[in-house]
Amino acid sequence: MISGGVAGPNPKAPSRHAITFVLISVLLDVVGFGLIIPVLPQLIEEVGGLGLADAAKIGGWMFFAFSVAQFACSPLMGNLSDRFGRRPLLLLAIAGLGLDNLLQALAPSLFWLFVGRVIAGVCGSSWVIANAFITDVTAPEARAKYFGLLGACFGLGFVIGPAIGGLLGAFGPRVPFYVAAVISGLNLIYGWFVLPETLVRENRRAFLWRRSNPFGAFAVFRSYKGVLPMCAVLFVYMFCTAIYPAIWPFWGMTKFGWSTAMVGVSLALFGIVMAVFQGGLAGPAAARFGERRMVLLGLITGVFGLLGYGFAWGLLPVVVLMVLHGPEGFVHPMLVAMMTKNVPADAQGELQGGIAAIMSVAMLTGTVFFSQSFGYFAAQGGRFAADIPFFMAAAVCAIALALYVLLLRSEEKKP
Repeated sequence: MISGGVAGPNPKAPSRHAITFVLISVLLDVVGFGLIIPVLPQLIEEVGGLGLADAAKIGGWMFFAFSVAQFACSPLMGNLSDRFGRRPLLLLAIAGLGLDNLLQALAPSLFWLFVGRVIAGVCGSSWVIANAFITDVTAPEARAKYFGLLGACFGLGFVIGPAIGGLLGAFGPRVPFYVAAVISGLNLIYGWFVLPETLVRENRRAFLWRRSNPFGAFAVFRSYKGVLPMCAVLFVYMFCTAIYPAIWPFWGMTKFGWSTAMVGVSLALFGIVMAVFQGGLAGPAAARFGERRMVLLGLITGVFGLLGYGFAWGLLPVVVLMVLHGPEGFVHPMLVAMMTKNVPADAQGELQGGIAAIMSVAMLTGTVFFSQSFGYFAAQGGRFAADIPFFMAAAVCAIALALYVLLLRSEEKKP
């Protein structure tokens, strides 16, 4: 069965404190990242001297650069954390994000904006190490709950970050980047003094380069039964959800004439919904209905949510849709929780690195696909020109749903 497990918690780790520290650390990282989203279109327009449609295309390639770097380096970070522990790798990731924000605040050209995104991708493995932290200190049956809390931190970060970023954008598109750099610096100082190490020495293993390159890392999916099919579902799902970071600010500005503040408010509302579902409801839902059913529900609501955004006529239906497709937030944390149960304790970092590689490929291809599609159709004009990428994303999400249904049926047929 999918839920069969081999990985246990680390009995020597201070579970509650370690989880608290890592959740706060990730929250602060996401706040810093969320600050810049509402103003990124304006910064690209200012630095590159471009219109909004062309800025959307450049923004897509910037996310592509970030995802390529993350794809190349996340498995390395995951395997290094299995060798040297979680603490030093998490601190490195936080430092890299701060450097990225400062570089983009000072960037004189589009080239330096791209350099900043590559640096962020290289060190953008904080959530990979955070997942490994949680796996170290929790029992398999509790992981859906704690991965949900991790998702809630992302949600809260997108409540606080974009809302503040949208307001700070009134003082110039570079101001939120400076603030994000300061937040990352404070987070690094905080982590230096309070983050514990959770991977005890007996659960560490030798570092191997062949398992740390992005393609060699995929071996973890073949090595452990039941992981590969779930990765296929996760890949297709993450591809379709790449539409949100790829075009959301550009879509809102083009279709509804949103300001940077309004973009920030919309992302904050989205973050509130995700925080409620992932942080407050993921654990009880998994305990009551099971992880497999909640993933199914999430994929179904994901399809209808994407379709709904394409037909939305204003802020009110957008807000309603955010609430209705909230269960989509169950998909990622519960799939990851299901996979951790099939992997031993000394390979959890490798698993998280492999998952990060899969997600990076999905995000980089999805971001480029949807950003370029948006730029093309928006330039053509027409009633649904800006919405066509959402209809395409809904079709892709339907494919993820079909793959997951096939997975469930194959599991039911096993003796």
